[in-house]
Amino acid sequence: MAVRAQMPNASFRIENPFKIGFLGALGAILAITLAGMFGSLSTVLTYIGAALFLALGIDPFIAWLEKKGWPRPAALLATVFGMLVVVTLIIWAIVPSVITQVNEISIRYGAIIGDLLTSDIVGWLSNTFPALDVQAMVAQAASWLQGNAASITGGVLQVGVGIVNGVFGGLIVFILTIYFVASMHTIKRVFYQLTPASKRERIMHLGDQITDSVGKYVVGQIALGVINGLLTFIFLSIIGASMPMVFAVIAFSGSLIPMVGTITASAIIVLSQLILMDPGTPTWWIAGIYYLVYMQIEAYVISPRIMSQAVAVPGSVVVIAALTGGTLLGLLGALIAIPVAASIMIIFRQVVIPAQNRR
Repeated sequence: MAVRAQMPNASFRIENPFKIGFLGALGAILAITLAGMFGSLSTVLTYIGAALFLALGIDPFIAWLEKKGWPRPAALLATVFGMLVVVTLIIWAIVPSVITQVNEISIRYGAIIGDLLTSDIVGWLSNTFPALDVQAMVAQAASWLQGNAASITGGVLQVGVGIVNGVFGGLIVFILTIYFVASMHTIKRVFYQLTPASKRERIMHLGDQITDSVGKYVVGQIALGVINGLLTFIFLSIIGASMPMVFAVIAFSGSLIPMVGTITASAIIVLSQLILMDPGTPTWWIAGIYYLVYMQIEAYVISPRIMSQAVAVPGSVVVIAALTGGTLLGLLGALIAIPVAASIMIIFRQVVIPAQNRR
């Protein structure tokens, strides 16, 4: 006797469609709300990310002092005090130079504008270019300045507010960095306790490798910045350039940004020398030649030697990671993109690939 196979009934009935639709709508609203919250907290998250990134970079210095026999609180205080001393010395060296240069620029261009106003420039233009209505042009320029005075003043005020916000943000990052450095071991221990006990030792090993990789990367970038800053200060002082200390700090800051930082800082320095120095002095093109040579040496000699102990990431991955991080998170994303890529490669090499080989 043939037995008829019973086919499962493919048709099904949705019970309580209103309840399912209501829950789905609540889920969508919650997702949109969370996305808006993350957007509103983007500045705070940036501060936290920058502070954590700096804390991982400072931790190797504290670990080095601990190996020398220092207690961790004393090593932390010494490191923070050293950072404050360095920042104070930089500000003390930069501010007088900037004030002096601004006064010189004001005097120089103020004298030029004064000569133009006191001379019979309007009459000369009228006589030289009779087809132009110089009087009407001057009237239109004065009218434009009068009408846009509020916008110009508002732009200056906005720049001032931006500077104040930047200083406030830097202070917040500095305070968060101190807290993260002081509680780094506690943070790691709490995170490891949240993992399954059977895999905790393996995760601890990977976590220590990742944090060490990030810390070494930050130390390497700082070393590149110090080298670029010192060489910039020495070189600009030798050729008699304007504000060597200020541009040394710019060179140091630029070297902290991967890929485009050194190029950007070099372009700013060369253009500034072209503007600030007298037109007849060759300072700007000498600086341009120097930075063209230095960028090649940094790319092929200095950076590989310093970063060989920090992160092992192929060049193509470095470019892709830096571009992706910069596009998503701006400056912070460009800074953390390479250590994040190195961390992902560590996980692939020690977790994913061995798991695939065991199959």
